[in-house]
Amino acid sequence: MNQIDIFANGAQRLQMTDSIDLTIQSLMAYGATHEHWGIAWSGGKDCMNVEDQLREAEQRATWRQELKAREWSAKLGRAAIPERFADRRLESYRPDCPGGERALAVATRYAENFEDARATGACLIFAGDVGTGKTHLAVGIAHHIMAQGRQAVFTSVMRAVRSVKETYAKGAGRTEAQTIRDLVEPDLLILDEVGVQHGSDTEKLILFEIINGRYEAARPTIVISNLDAAGLEQFLGERAFDRLREGGGRLVVFDWQSHRGKRPSANSADAA
Repeated sequence: MNQIDIFANGAQRLQMTDSIDLTIQSLMAYGATHEHWGIAWSGGKDCMNVEDQLREAEQRATWRQELKAREWSAKLGRAAIPERFADRRLESYRPDCPGGERALAVATRYAENFEDARATGACLIFAGDVGTGKTHLAVGIAHHIMAQGRQAVFTSVMRAVRSVKETYAKGAGRTEAQTIRDLVEPDLLILDEVGVQHGSDTEKLILFEIINGRYEAARPTIVISNLDAAGLEQFLGERAFDRLREGGGRLVVFDWQSHRGKRPSANSADAA
């Protein structure tokens, strides 16, 4: 294999094969303005100076950043997280009571050990009063696992049921099985507003098919509900509720005062 001499005056020589490209680290080590740089490429290719190589490397780095941003945007699109909650992160959750601190600890531990949950299908149930941060923590978990390369999908029960029922219409482009499979396949499914609607027998059957399909595939699910544990079990049915609790599944009760509508007191403002 031919050798290339990249120093012209012979005072200092570096031999390399024409199949090996110079790394940016090497270029930086010798300096971008070194008077002896003269890189000749084999096969009659034009010479490329150091500045051009550095510029090309910067362009590649910029492109990689843009590609990563596009991939993240696509993930968010598939996740269908509502715009109102799109910026929620575990790090931005601010508990102001012991119960909130415990809920944050559970959510953080679940997110950081999601691979274990993915292996066993362990679920979370966030149940309790409105305005206590249930959706914030669930979306925070979704963001965390998506950053690790996993896929999460957020949907209300009403929207999920509607998407399945739309396949019953004549001429529908998708089947019921295909739509349910789309809800079963993601690494994490967040089901919001469970129990808000009364729910017909058909709707409850669809919901069970989704929960059971994910249970059989060992896919974790996070259920968010304003009902208490007894009310949620009654709504879902014993079989579905048991499946959510199996494999290390956990019920977290949010029973503290709503964060919504709170205003800082004069004393707290002075203290700040």
